[in-house]
Amino acid sequence: MIKMNQVVAALAMAGMVGGAAQAAPVSAAGKSEFVSVKKTHFARKGKTYYIAGANFWYGGYLGSPSGVGERARLRKELDAMKALGINNVRVLAVSEKTEMSSAVRPATTNGPGKYDEDLLAGLDFLVDELGKRDMTVVLYLNNFWQWSGGMTQYLNWFEGTPALDPNVTRDYDDYMAKTARFYANKDAQKEYRGTIKKIVQRVNTINGKPYRDDPVIMSWQLANEPRPGNGKAGDKEKAIYTTWIAETAQYIHELDKNHLVSSGSEGLAGSAQDAKLFMASHSTKHIDYLTYHLWPKNWGWFDSKKPVESWDGAIAKSRDYLNSHIDIAKTLGKPIVLEEFGLDRDGASFDIKAGTSIRDRFYGEIFELVQRRAANGDPIAGWNFWAWGGAGRAANADYWWKQGNDFMGDPPQEEQGLYSVFDSDASSLALIKEHAGKLRALQK
Repeated sequence: MIKMNQVVAALAMAGMVGGAAQAAPVSAAGKSEFVSVKKTHFARKGKTYYIAGANFWYGGYLGSPSGVGERARLRKELDAMKALGINNVRVLAVSEKTEMSSAVRPATTNGPGKYDEDLLAGLDFLVDELGKRDMTVVLYLNNFWQWSGGMTQYLNWFEGTPALDPNVTRDYDDYMAKTARFYANKDAQKEYRGTIKKIVQRVNTINGKPYRDDPVIMSWQLANEPRPGNGKAGDKEKAIYTTWIAETAQYIHELDKNHLVSSGSEGLAGSAQDAKLFMASHSTKHIDYLTYHLWPKNWGWFDSKKPVESWDGAIAKSRDYLNSHIDIAKTLGKPIVLEEFGLDRDGASFDIKAGTSIRDRFYGEIFELVQRRAANGDPIAGWNFWAWGGAGRAANADYWWKQGNDFMGDPPQEEQGLYSVFDSDASSLALIKEHAGKLRALQK
């Protein structure tokens, strides 16, 4: 794990120590309901704004007027989250049609320039319903991973290369290295920017409000978990990645002066464990705040089949990871959001009847650390747990999603029930509600 002396050394190497961070763009004058950045915190409606949020990637799907849409369920899910004190959701805005078996179907884009208006209307409906509940949304515009088509599908369109499914190849290093070619592919970038423009300049078909003018949208996010490649990414790949973040964020700000822009990065885990890269790629004035994710099981820190033996080491590494990123944000002078974290059910079970005692213990540790640092005035701006499963239920004995099944917090690349928080998980819901209230109490 990175320590603070390493952070300072890396900052010195990057030429970032001793100077003030560049001021990030803020909301247009008089737009007090827009979430803005004031120094190292968010502000909204004249108060400090803390995120007590959930990942709800499929929210736009539920809002569709036909086909996959379940508007009654969507209203129910939003009401349930609102009752818990959740004020923000993180949602997939765009998916790409693909032949990969572990990707969601249908897709927002059926090919270059071919958009599914039913799914876009679903996003409209979601944004409108969030506004009725005074909730905000982070919309991510691409995906490094294959479960929504994502960057590998762009390369399939414009390189003619296979869209790689690491669930099939079992070679994630190869997948990451090849998917990172997306950043330098001019045709893919042109199409990606066309999609960004399509979404950012969209007019909501439900309420007639341009997305650019809607304060329900908190942030546009470049992608879900963009990476420069795998852990062996070299200087050239890192430079291309850093430039892509800065130039894409600038492009979004040129289209929309009201909203914040974030990267969607996992932090060091998504930066080849390179603190200098993470800081350099987020020091641009066009990125308004930092993001990071925490996955102790996925990263090999925690064995959910040996929870007692692996707990102490996993939680020590998790605390260090959380604290070191908050310290980086403090040095850069920007807010940071812990926008993904999760752990599975007791016994590594996907069964909704399995207990959640280990997950609840993990959530409690995370919530307490964030609360403590936020109360101390540090630039941690809140959390979004992964993920809201709500009323969704796994339909198949093997727990893998098939088209027509309920959407849940676990995307199709994962077993359904792996990390979802369901509406029947009473202890988890009580914990979320308690700590959402504690964060809300800091909003002054």
